[in-house]
Amino acid sequence: MGKLQILSRSSDPFRDRGEAGRLLGDALKTLAGKKTVVVGIPRGGMVVALTLAQAVDADMDLILSRKLGAPGNEELAIGAIGEHGDLYIDEDLVERLGVGAAYLEQVKRRQLEEITRRQTLYRKVLPKLPLKGRVVCLTDDGIATGATFQAALWAIRQEQPGKLLAAIPVGPEETVERLAKDADQMLCLKSPPYFDAVGRFYRYFDQVDDDELLNILRTEQIRRKRT
Repeated sequence: MGKLQILSRSSDPFRDRGEAGRLLGDALKTLAGKKTVVVGIPRGGMVVALTLAQAVDADMDLILSRKLGAPGNEELAIGAIGEHGDLYIDEDLVERLGVGAAYLEQVKRRQLEEITRRQTLYRKVLPKLPLKGRVVCLTDDGIATGATFQAALWAIRQEQPGKLLAAIPVGPEETVERLAKDADQMLCLKSPPYFDAVGRFYRYFDQVDDDELLNILRTEQIRRKRT
């Protein structure tokens, strides 16, 4: 297992994603000067990624990882798929729900199509950075089952980073411990004893749409030109 740090068991909410990113930056000041790339998961994770990257003077990029929702309940993740086709399946949950192979293939294909759509849209604004040999810090606005984050970790690992860190504002301890196995180091600001949904730990947790995300990418494009 990678080195794991859980800083608090508090259930107190963050004000918003921006505050969460700044607090992660405070905890990760040692990344400054190491030519780090902070990688966020769209959409909400990109707000955290930008503020974290600004705090430690790092580059920022994104990775596309999509949740595979359960039949009749798309918010319940039975797995996830990364932009390179990396597939994570929660085998226990799939068996418990009786999810068949045909459904898994259908939802996988649908999410790959969405990944392709977003790649086309987002990469027109912010070209992808090579990650090979770099210190990479993957972040999101929080994790619940961790399926999407897991697929993103695997996808980044394929690009052979020099070091792969994971940094999240909030998540359940069991999930955090499992994900730490796929990172060289993992930081979680808060892991409350009772966890139901990520949004519960934010006072303001509005949906981030494509327009807002594109503005974040434009901000990073300007930052890149200045360096």
